[in-house]
Amino acid sequence: MRTVFVTGTGGAGRSTVAAALALAGTRRGERVLLLSGEPPEALTGAGTGPGTGTGTGTSTGPGAPGPGGADTGPPGPTVARLEAGADFRREFLGFQERAGAALDLLGAVPFEEGELTELPGSEQFALLRALKRAAGGGHDLLVVDLPPVRQAVALLALPEQLRRYLRRLLPAERQAARSLRPVLAQLAGVPMPARWLYETAARWDEELAVVQALIESPGASVRLVAEPGPEAADRALRTARLGLALHGPAPDMVIANRIVPAGSGDPFLAALSGRQQSALKGWREEFGDVPVREVPHTGRDPRQPGELAELLDGPAGSTPGPPRGNRPTVEDRRSGEGVLVWRLPLPGAARDQLQLVRRDDELFLTAGPFRRVLTLPSALRRCAVSGAALRDGELRIRFEPDPELWPRSR
Repeated sequence: MRTVFVTGTGGAGRSTVAAALALAGTRRGERVLLLSGEPPEALTGAGTGPGTGTGTGTSTGPGAPGPGGADTGPPGPTVARLEAGADFRREFLGFQERAGAALDLLGAVPFEEGELTELPGSEQFALLRALKRAAGGGHDLLVVDLPPVRQAVALLALPEQLRRYLRRLLPAERQAARSLRPVLAQLAGVPMPARWLYETAARWDEELAVVQALIESPGASVRLVAEPGPEAADRALRTARLGLALHGPAPDMVIANRIVPAGSGDPFLAALSGRQQSALKGWREEFGDVPVREVPHTGRDPRQPGELAELLDGPAGSTPGPPRGNRPTVEDRRSGEGVLVWRLPLPGAARDQLQLVRRDDELFLTAGPFRRVLTLPSALRRCAVSGAALRDGELRIRFEPDPELWPRSR
C-alpha cells in the first residue's frame, strides 16, 4: 500500500488537495482511503465513513450514483472522517474500566460518558489510531490529511517517541517477574505495578509499532501544499523540509496551490503573479530534484466531485513516484581512515542549528526546532564519536572503533 501524507501551510487548501489526490487515485482504478478531519463538501454530500477512520465508509466522488441511480463513472474513494471527541471518550472509558480496581482503592469517582470533554492532543491520538486501522484495510492508496507542517512533523515523530518512553518507564523484561510481584511488594514495602498496566503498555506498544512501520515504510511519502508569495509560506516549507528529513517520510512533491494567470492587465493580479513566480523559482532551487507542481486558482473551492477531480488533472495528481531516501546509513572506512561514518540526510539544515550529544547507546540530535533520539547501530555502539561535519545537506558523524570493544585480529 502506498501512503501519501498531505501537509503544508495553514489555509493553503491541504484538505482540498488531499481529497483531489484521493479522487485521482480512484480514476487510476485504485482502492483509495482518505483520512480527513474536514473532508471537502464535494466528497461529503453523499456521506462519509465512520468518524474514527475504520475504512468502511461510503464511496463518494465522480463514480457516486447520480440522480435516478445512474452511475457517472468509476467509484470514488472511501472517506473516513476523524472525530477526536468520540475517539477520546471511547478510549478514556476503556482505560477507566481496565483500571477500575486501582481507582477504587484511591477512592476515585468514575466519569460517565456524558460528562467527558476531549483534551488537547486528542486529535493526534485519534489520527494515530485511525492509521493503525487503515494499515490493514486492504487499500492500494491511503491519503492522510494532516495538520499544518509543524504539527504534522510532531505527529509523524510521535509513535517512535512514545515507544521509547514506554520502554524506559515500563521495560518489557520486567513482565517476566509477574509471578514474583506479591513477594517483591512485601520485601520492598511498596506496591508493584499491576498486571493491567503492563498489558496496557504492551498493547499501546504494539499499536504504535504498526503506525511507525506505516510511516517508515518505503511506500510512504509527503506532499507539501502551499500558496506561493507570502514569506510565511517560504519559512514553513523550509521548516517542513528539515523536520521531515529528521522525523518523517521524504517529500515527493511540492504543490503550489492557487496560482493566478500571468500577464493579467489588472495591476493587483499582475503584482500577485509576479510574487508567486518569484517564490516558485526559489522553491525549485530549494527543493532541487523534488518536483514543484502548479495548481491554478479556480476562484472558489470545488463544490462538486467533478470540479474536485479536475483540480489535479495533470502531473500534480499523478501516482506518487519512488520516495527519496532520508534514512541514516553507515559507511565503513576502517580499511583506509580507520573510522566509520554515519550519514544522515538533513537538507536545509544550518551548522549553527545543529547540536549532537551522545548518551550511552543513543544520539540526541537537535536540528533547528526539532529533536530526535537515535539509537546507534550495533557497530557504532562499540565506537567513540571523533567528529561531525555538515556537507551538501548531509550530516556525517565520524566514529572511531574502541580497541577495548572491537574483536582483535589474530
